[in-house]
Amino acid sequence: MVQLNIEESLILIIDVQERLLNAVFNKDILSKKSAIIAQASKILDIPVVVTEQYPKGLGNTIPEIKDALNESTSYYEKTAFSALEDPEIANKIKEFGKKQIIIFGIETHICVNQTVAALIKEGYDVSVIKDACGSRAEAEYNAGLDRMKENGAHILTTEIALFEWLKGAKHPKFKEVQSLIK
Repeated sequence: MVQLNIEESLILIIDVQERLLNAVFNKDILSKKSAIIAQASKILDIPVVVTEQYPKGLGNTIPEIKDALNESTSYYEKTAFSALEDPEIANKIKEFGKKQIIIFGIETHICVNQTVAALIKEGYDVSVIKDACGSRAEAEYNAGLDRMKENGAHILTTEIALFEWLKGAKHPKFKEVQSLIK
């Protein structure tokens, strides 16, 4: 069984943008859970890469995420569905030297799914935070999750990720992280 490890983790946030968020069926839970993961990344010092699909037309990353992330976070504009189609994004992910990629975003069955497939092909251990993913239609969301699982991704929730990173209540940041979900 694979568990998340802070030292080996990189978080990849895919296109959680204003106009895209307003179109998904689960926008309230998605915005809440993605903000929690963003806050946890800062507390636990886990690096983050953020993509934005055609931000001129779809807006920027939602403030709940942007405000929670470190100022050093890298943001990348993209037009391909898979983030790894952009050499700059693929190289940035490689630069961090992390084995575990924790990914979430919009839309589950398109950009998240295609990015997950590319990451797995490149040899990364990929975990998808399903309660921080969304699609316009719930059927597409579910199909996207099924497809990613079939391709070898681990399907997790926000709380599974948080507590796997912490390992136990003796972690020095336990109370700070736990407060994010209370």
